Amino acid sequence: MADLFAADPASTPADAPSANAPLADRLRPQQLADVVGQDHLTGPEGAIGRMVAAGKLASIILWGPPGTGKTTIARLLADAVGLRFVAISAVFSGVADLKKVFAEAREYGRLGRRTLLFVDEIHRFNRSQQDGFLPFVEDGTVTLIGATTENPSFELNAALLSRAQVLILRRLDHQALGLLLDRAEALLERPLPLTPEARDALIASADGDGRFLLNQAETLFSVSFPEPLDPAALGAFLQRRVAVYDKDREGHYNLISALHKSMRGSDPQASLYYLARMLTAGEEPLYVLRRITRFASEDIGLADPQALVQCLAAKDAYEFLGTPEGELAIVQACLYCATAPKSNAAYKAAGAAWRVAKETGSLSPPQNILNAPTKLMKEIGYGKGYAYDHDTAEGFSGSNYWPEEMSPQTFYTPSDRGHEKRIQERLAWWDEVRRGKD
Repeated sequence: MADLFAADPASTPADAPSANAPLADRLRPQQLADVVGQDHLTGPEGAIGRMVAAGKLASIILWGPPGTGKTTIARLLADAVGLRFVAISAVFSGVADLKKVFAEAREYGRLGRRTLLFVDEIHRFNRSQQDGFLPFVEDGTVTLIGATTENPSFELNAALLSRAQVLILRRLDHQALGLLLDRAEALLERPLPLTPEARDALIASADGDGRFLLNQAETLFSVSFPEPLDPAALGAFLQRRVAVYDKDREGHYNLISALHKSMRGSDPQASLYYLARMLTAGEEPLYVLRRITRFASEDIGLADPQALVQCLAAKDAYEFLGTPEGELAIVQACLYCATAPKSNAAYKAAGAAWRVAKETGSLSPPQNILNAPTKLMKEIGYGKGYAYDHDTAEGFSGSNYWPEEMSPQTFYTPSDRGHEKRIQERLAWWDEVRRGKD
């Protein structure tokens, strides 16, 4: 995987890539300060910046979208703290490869040189393979830097996560992507053959992926055009639909924000207008539908559970019909969401629950609701006293399901709109039954 996110082209190290190397490789940074878009991590106050300043590096899981600099940061970290750098990919490596890496790292350790092991796509290793890292991380044989595009909470072992700090890389914004193009133009000493509007469209089409952007730029640099391309010509040349910006230069993110807020404000007419603006401009239909689907959970939730169903049905219909017929299904999802009762109760509940979970993540559930598949677990009290709700008169036992060290919390408070009004009544009845049992 090529390193990217350009260093200043004026500074060219002795081991710089050849002139024939890919553009992303020629623009790879030479120091952490040159990495774009991740200042919250690499800056002086960021977690990585502080580690480098202290000269001591902990094991890290870098979590972020493709093309945001995970490989680059790992390599530069090794240079910054003087560690030997070894990279493997979980896609192509197995147990034998890991054993070889650990054996070599141990030998280098005896010679006083520690190893930084970078594992790309670390979530591709299965649970037992992930467990294999633990002893070598614990005894300092390697400092592990894992990279993943998937949520580590779901894809990585708890034991491995407890020994590494999870750092989140941000999708590169318009400014960061624009800086990459500036550096590419400076290196090649000529501008991209694009109008300002087409340059904005190219940046928007990258969707935060710096590697993709530089690959597209390299394609443009390789061809001679009689005049700069406008957005329509750019889309035709790259065979990729890119957002076309109107004469007022209202951007991709302004329009998606306008669509979201129009749906939130229950204005189906304005919602349909902004949807049409984006689709007729050449925006990728599934990108718009992904945002509408997010809206269905964030701004409607259980006030109308069918909103999410409508959005997923629209996805299936669009993939089945294609453009332009399938776009009508996206219109239907948009109008359904705009006219549905609104509630952000689920969205707020998720935020509150996540915050408390981070603070109390080591607490065990009460023993009465723990599973007891073995005799020993039964003997030490697992599952003892569990009340099976279906056996009660109300179908509701009112048991306590919270860790003993915690008092019950309230994260989800349904609104009095739509289906949530019925949920609100049901929760109130359960609370009344629970108080009666207490």
